[in-house]
Amino acid sequence: MRRRDFTRMFAGAAAWPLAARAQQSAKLPTVGFLGAGTLSAWSLWVAAFVQRLRELGWTEGRTIAIEYRWAEGRTERYAEIASEFVRLKVDVIVTVGSAVATVKQATTVIPIVFAAAVDPLGSGLIASLARPGGNVTGLSMQSTELVSKRCELLREVLPDLRRMAVMGNAGYPAALLEMREVEAATRTLGLETDTAEIRRAEDISPAFDAFKSRVQALYVCGDALVFSNNVRINILAVGARLPTMYPTRSLVEVGGLMAYGPNNADLFRRAGDYVDKILRGAKPGDIPVEQPTKFDLVINLTTAKAIGLTIPEAFLLRADELIE
Repeated sequence: MRRRDFTRMFAGAAAWPLAARAQQSAKLPTVGFLGAGTLSAWSLWVAAFVQRLRELGWTEGRTIAIEYRWAEGRTERYAEIASEFVRLKVDVIVTVGSAVATVKQATTVIPIVFAAAVDPLGSGLIASLARPGGNVTGLSMQSTELVSKRCELLREVLPDLRRMAVMGNAGYPAALLEMREVEAATRTLGLETDTAEIRRAEDISPAFDAFKSRVQALYVCGDALVFSNNVRINILAVGARLPTMYPTRSLVEVGGLMAYGPNNADLFRRAGDYVDKILRGAKPGDIPVEQPTKFDLVINLTTAKAIGLTIPEAFLLRADELIE
């Protein structure tokens, strides 16, 4: 389903009379969907999730209700949305790793499924991958395990790479962990690293001013803050002629150079299986946390041209997708 089609479908659903929607929700199993970003940025992922539910017999508006809420990159919205879901008595909450700790504070009873989490075990969201325990389970992105591969890919594209920057949200523990992993990986490769910690959108431009004249590439750790400001980051990176490495395709689609990581649409699709199991009686703490099975290398050729970078043909042949 194309993004604009899903957005149109969602807009139509949002126009239902509130009383009718509330009455319908009361009769159906209800999913509280906490999106860390925006509908426009997440539409393909949500479409994959809804499609999988439909395949499993859960049709939105007929056999299941979904309450969508969007934090729009503002982590302070997590607590407000979580509290609303508790008041609505939803049957399960679907979100991503950055919101789980806050949602857990709001409820220890309602099952929580994270469709994607950077390092749920290392960040303390779960007790173990096999038996996560409590009311939380979902899908790990294995981001920290992929750090070395991303750094190696950057050096392949930039043989003369000597110094790179890593940017991440200092308010998100998993991003801090990933930044430390980047520093370790670059040391192993004999590279130097500038670390740019951001906490809000206003920190992005000053961060670029601080490192752009010293580095040859930029590694960006993904989270809600980054997803909501991806266009700003990419404009600044292209302006500084800096090749960028991201964890997921959607950030390359809007102007980043490269991404290597799990297929997010596939992760959200698989989250539908978790919701299905929980609604049919499974306890979230007993459902193992799964790891990605599909990884994509995506390259934006338009961005490469804009920053004056020629990517070797042999490298391009390894890509799963080339964006032009």
